[in-house]
Formats: sequence, C-alpha cells, structure tokens
Amino acid sequence: MTAGAAAGYPTDLLELVEEYLAELDFGADRRAARLAEAMRYSLLAGGKRIRPVLTLATARGCGADPTTVLPTAAALELIHTYSLIHDDLPAIDDDTLRRGRPTCHVAFGEDVAILAGDGLFAEAFNLVLSRQSGECAAVLAALAEIAAAAGVQGMVGGQYMDVAGETAADDDLRTLHALKTGRLIQAAVVCGALLGGAADVGPHRAFAAELGLLFQIVDDILDETGAVDELGKSVGKDRALDKVTYVSRFGMRRALELADRSERRARELLGALGGDTADLAAITTFIHDRRW
Repeated sequence: MTAGAAAGYPTDLLELVEEYLAELDFGADRRAARLAEAMRYSLLAGGKRIRPVLTLATARGCGADPTTVLPTAAALELIHTYSLIHDDLPAIDDDTLRRGRPTCHVAFGEDVAILAGDGLFAEAFNLVLSRQSGECAAVLAALAEIAAAAGVQGMVGGQYMDVAGETAADDDLRTLHALKTGRLIQAAVVCGALLGGAADVGPHRAFAAELGLLFQIVDDILDETGAVDELGKSVGKDRALDKVTYVSRFGMRRALELADRSERRARELLGALGGDTADLAAITTFIHDRRW
C-alpha cells in the first residue's frame, strides 16, 4: 500500500492480516503440492484486504482484541480470493491480470485454478471451525453469515446476475452489486460485531450495506479511469464485456456524485454504531478516495 493510499488506514490491522495469511499451511499431501502452491499464489498476491481488515476493525471498535477474530477475518479473505480466481476464468470474465500478476488460470492452468478456488472456499470454513475461539452461538452465527454471503443469496447469486445480464432496471444494478460485492463486505463487518460482543448487529449491517455500495461505485469508476500499474488488473474490462455499471448506466459525472452521496450516507450510519468507530471511518475514507 502506498503512503498516500495508507493515510489514516489501519495499517496495524493490515499487517496482522498479512502475517496471519502468510503463516497458513493447508497441509496438502505432497502429490497435491502444486494445488497448495496455486492457492497461496493467489492468496498472497497482496491487495487491499478490505474484508478482513473490516472484521478486525469492527471487533476492535466493539472493545475486543482484534487478534481474537483473525481466523474469521482470514476466512473471508480466502473466500474473496476464491471468487476472484473463478471470476477471472475464461468462462466468466476471461481476465489475464490480477493483483499485478498473471491470473491463477494463466499461471497454473484452468483445471488447477478451479480446484484452487474450491480449496480456498473449503479451507475458509475449516479455518473458522478449527481456530475461531468465542461463544459457540457467536461463532455459529458468524459461520451462518459467511455461508449466506457466499451463496445464492449473496456473492454467487450476484455473479450469476452479472453473467446473465440481469440488470434491466436501476434496482437490478443495485441488487446485483449488493449481492456480488456488498454481501461479503457486509459479512465482514457483521462477523466482527458478532465475535466482538455487540449486543445488536443491525446498525453494523446497515452501515456495511452502504459501504459495499460505495465500494462498487468506486470500483466501476476506477475501471474507466484507473491505471493498470496502480489497480493491478485490467482496466476498461467492464466496457469491453458490455457490462452494465454505475458509469455506463448513469455516466461518469453522476457516478462520482453517487459515490459522494454513498460516502455521506455511510458516515451517517456509522454514527449509530457506538463504540470506537475511528478505524471504520478511516476505511470508509479509503474506499471513497482509493485509486487502486
């Protein structure tokens, strides 16, 4: 992360996430070593780590030690990475660059990439079940949140809407991104609140839903205006694939206005959380201002 991009961002939490991910050992049989290599290739390629950092930041805001929720935070990053591997496949977005390096299927082949994504998804749940401490009810609630966010009523359902072109109306576009992108961001915050001991996660869910919208609007803008060396992925890809985005639907000027409005709304909702929200406020600013 560059100094400019990191201004105010909770880099101490980012470092915790990076260290934890680097130490993960999937315990693969030597005959599956290349599969484990492919999993780590994509997982450790860097990135913003928005989802796990949100989990840690939310837990800390609730008064908990952020290190206690690292297994769940890491699990969310494993699931996010699996989704990127599969999104990049020729059958979906057919992309060749991710996080500044060749995509997993380019580096390891489509067959291994598919299995690497499958492996990361399964290992995410194994991580929570085997390592996450806390009250059983809270851990189970976090697992249920993650499962719902990753499934048909979340990320996978949103991805289907995307590939099927189910965005005829403005509400469809918002729903698509609320599922495909926003739902896992929402899960990151809610899991942090659940494991951090929050009495009511409703305000956290509302804030995170708006934050997910903000993230996607900015992502759509960056797909048109960003630089490959900063983003670490192809630009103009959505336009090339004739996808409906906030920019293609509303135009650049209106998309920028929508991003500003979404940031203001997220900050309003943040005020209802209670506790220390400084980390979450800094992440909100980063998401709005980011250039990568």
